[in-house]
Amino acid sequence: IKISEFTLIGAFCLPNMSVCFVFFKSTIELFVNRLDSVESVLPYEYTVFDFCSENTMKRPSENLGQVLFGERIEPSNGYTAVTNVAFLFILPSIMNSLVIVLFLSGMVAMIMLRTLHKDIARYNQMDSVEDAQEEFGWKLVHGDVFRPPRKGMLLSVFLGSGTQIFIMTFVTLFFACLGFLSPANRGALMTCAVVLWVLLGTPAGYVAARLYKSFGGEKWKTNVLLTAFLCPGVVFADFFVMNLILWGEGSSAAMPFGTLVAILALWFCISVPLTFIGAYFGFKKTGIEHPVRTNQIPRQIPEQSFYTKPFPGIIMGGILPFGCIFIQLFFILNSIWSHQMYYMFGFLFLVFIILVITCSEATILLCYFHLCAEDYHWQWRSFLTSGFTAVYFLVYAIHYFFSKLQITGLASTILYFGYTMIMALIFFLFTGTIGFFACFWFVTKIYSVVKVD
Repeated sequence: IKISEFTLIGAFCLPNMSVCFVFFKSTIELFVNRLDSVESVLPYEYTVFDFCSENTMKRPSENLGQVLFGERIEPSNGYTAVTNVAFLFILPSIMNSLVIVLFLSGMVAMIMLRTLHKDIARYNQMDSVEDAQEEFGWKLVHGDVFRPPRKGMLLSVFLGSGTQIFIMTFVTLFFACLGFLSPANRGALMTCAVVLWVLLGTPAGYVAARLYKSFGGEKWKTNVLLTAFLCPGVVFADFFVMNLILWGEGSSAAMPFGTLVAILALWFCISVPLTFIGAYFGFKKTGIEHPVRTNQIPRQIPEQSFYTKPFPGIIMGGILPFGCIFIQLFFILNSIWSHQMYYMFGFLFLVFIILVITCSEATILLCYFHLCAEDYHWQWRSFLTSGFTAVYFLVYAIHYFFSKLQITGLASTILYFGYTMIMALIFFLFTGTIGFFACFWFVTKIYSVVKVD
């Protein structure tokens, strides 16, 4: 809005002097970004309707995050909109959730430490082989616990992509907590995340290659190609289909062709070469050394009870991690779909740390129970147990769509669930990677402190 009267924009006085300098500006420019509706997820440019006329003033440039969210910054021509901003006091709810999660995590850690301490002490006090043969539990599978998993290629690729997402999320939230990614700088969070993902191809390639080599794999070319293209390709294909729908609807959220080419260039020219570099160093290093040898003949797994079978354990494993994020998840979904600004990055970073701890401890606990039941297939199970949190996230997103939103129209519905599937896939890789590496550390630790002849 142009204000005809002079507006004070700053003032200062020289010390020990009676002279003050006052600065005035005759006009204040008001810019607009997009038009939204509670019945649609399709944003439109401010000048798409007849009552918002074009303005000859220069349009400021948008960053990548603003483009992805459909913002087209334009100067207004005297039209304004009044928005009611409601500040929600959610600190008590968040703190109660964190206290409960911390208490449960402490209980799990205490039980695990006490039980493992007794088991290790009992095993190390055995005097004869006959005593060891009479024992049962996790020590009996020491010759099979590091046996390469089935479909180790796919697992290593998932873990490489999950590592890339984990580091990207941690660094982005850390910068946001320090104030570098202020909510006032619209789109900065998304821009930072995309740039970091592109630059973190090296850790993805290294982790995937190193684990695949430790699994005994030899098809290193296939491994590095899948790491560079599988998960990013699925996300890009989903995003491209959503972008076609946005183009067809004439929405401002449709990414321009030039920006789409720029993102592809970042992927193919930066991320893919960095992934190949990481894979080169990963395959160059020797495989991960395990504390115990693997037997040539696999041990037969006894009949399992209902609670130690794979599927029930995987379902139970995602409940506790989801319980520590669902409150923040509500506000994150509000910021994405209900056009509200999210500003609680400090709380979000704290919940991120609690999520990592909870995923790790819940997966380790279930892994211990399965090893005690002489089931040594822990690699995929640990990944899926923690990754099942993404399924609860997907169920909650469906509940949120029907209970909180007023979206109508087929295009908006397809867009909502299309973008939700992208978020669920990213969250699946993220949490699954946490669970695997937590169990990998746990299994390596307990089998390195027992006496195995």
